[in-house]
Amino acid sequence: MSTEKKKVWVVGHKNPDTDSICAAISYAYLKNQTDAGKIYMAKRAGAVNEETQYVLDYFQVPEPELVSYAGAQLKDINYRKTAGVSSHISLKRAWEFMKKLEVVTLPVTNQFGKLEGVIVTKDIATSYMDVFDNDVLSKTRTQYKAIAETLEGTVVVGNEHAYFVHGKVVVATSDLEYMAEQIKEDDLVILGDREDAQIQAIQCRAGCIIISGGLEVSEEVRALAEKFECIVMTTPFDAFSVARLINQSMSIKHFMTKENLVTFEIEDYVDEVRETMSNIRHRDFPILNESGNYVGMVSRRNLLNMQKKQVILVDHNEKAQAVDGINEAEILEIIDHHRLGSLETVSPVYFRNQPLGCTSTIIYQMYQEKGVEIPRQIAGLLLSAILSDTLMFRSPTCTAVDKAAGEALAEIAGLDIETHAKNMFQAGSNFKNKTTEEIFYQDFKVFHTQDYDFGVAQISAMSREELEKVGEQLRPFMTQVLGEKKLDMVYMLLTDILEESSKVIFSGSEAGKFLAHAFRKSEQETGILLEGIVSRKKQFIPPLMNAMAEKD
Repeated sequence: MSTEKKKVWVVGHKNPDTDSICAAISYAYLKNQTDAGKIYMAKRAGAVNEETQYVLDYFQVPEPELVSYAGAQLKDINYRKTAGVSSHISLKRAWEFMKKLEVVTLPVTNQFGKLEGVIVTKDIATSYMDVFDNDVLSKTRTQYKAIAETLEGTVVVGNEHAYFVHGKVVVATSDLEYMAEQIKEDDLVILGDREDAQIQAIQCRAGCIIISGGLEVSEEVRALAEKFECIVMTTPFDAFSVARLINQSMSIKHFMTKENLVTFEIEDYVDEVRETMSNIRHRDFPILNESGNYVGMVSRRNLLNMQKKQVILVDHNEKAQAVDGINEAEILEIIDHHRLGSLETVSPVYFRNQPLGCTSTIIYQMYQEKGVEIPRQIAGLLLSAILSDTLMFRSPTCTAVDKAAGEALAEIAGLDIETHAKNMFQAGSNFKNKTTEEIFYQDFKVFHTQDYDFGVAQISAMSREELEKVGEQLRPFMTQVLGEKKLDMVYMLLTDILEESSKVIFSGSEAGKFLAHAFRKSEQETGILLEGIVSRKKQFIPPLMNAMAEKD
């Protein structure tokens, strides 16, 4: 019996940079080459910035699918794939299906797979207990074939595909005179082995007679029935059993629930489904796919045995930077080059963290260790990530390992490092078609100390003039970010790649004080120029956190 392979997300941080995206794609490729038991899929937790888009377009690699929540969805659990039934089947057939499948709910679908309703055991019990009218069988337009199947009988005269649409159900007595008074035209009559009673019922213009006890029908009765166009049916059951069972031949469409159905989408998140279920007493709920077609049933019991999404995190290890709902996912691995953050896991994971300038350098090493050949596209992605994170080997975070990896990858990709890097940076510093919000959030991270929560954004460009212009655009927006993100301070690094410096603008009552103290500068409202500062991770965040810790 074949089972579907488990899918594993490989995803970087929110507001992804080039390393975050390229590392996810490259590591997913490596895992698929070395682990045939699962399918590894690169994902992204935010919009792709201009620099990264240039890289993806250059190497003709599609951007990973956007994911906004890592919690389990209905498609991740083992829901019950109960097949839909037609609304024309009888109550008895529905009951038999329920017993065979050991379920209490059957989905009712049409020929196109669309959900028409649901039938539950309570509906069947209600139909059996609450039927008092002896004309209900005709009101529900019951097919004679369904009646015969319910009674395990045979139609010996007439068209079994016809419908009982007029008249009532009558149980005949032995008194022929009484029968003549009770039986009206089109009635369905249940009787026994007396041939004179059978003839009397036909002559009273009964629409159908049911002969109990499994008896043979005489030629005289057959001929008379054909003359009067009367359906004749035989059944092995006795008259009492026939009277008791016959209402079970009605089709379920008259008893199923059709209005106000509570359904779920296959993409719905389990925590939301669980909350809805807690307020509704139904036992089972239908699931619909993206096209609105029925695909299965889910119950509370299914949710108890759910499997969490499996995730590999690259280029981050802090909860604030991870895709929402990460606590509800199963983290399998973390590949990163940042300081240790706030993520906690339920069980031990493979955690590889190295003090290198780029996560993609670590992944390059893993290709070497696994003996997996690096395709040109992957080499180009890894190289681009290293050049981006190390600012073309100029950042203080860059190590000899990063540079050696970059040079080896450039050879595989057939690229000139300086030309490719400048084209990347130029694409990344094209702010003309971006909104202020898009510019600010293209590389934004939140950090926490014991007393403060603060955010740091960074943009890079090839000229100071371009950065100054964008900085004026960003200043009023940063005050808005303070309130929206509930932060104490917000900083923006305007990094000049060629000059290897950053001007820092800020918002927050104490932001300027801590910035000046951290870098031994005079406090200035318009911002502070930091020569030689290009790395947020290594050069900016540590001194700033130290300054906040020394606030007293």
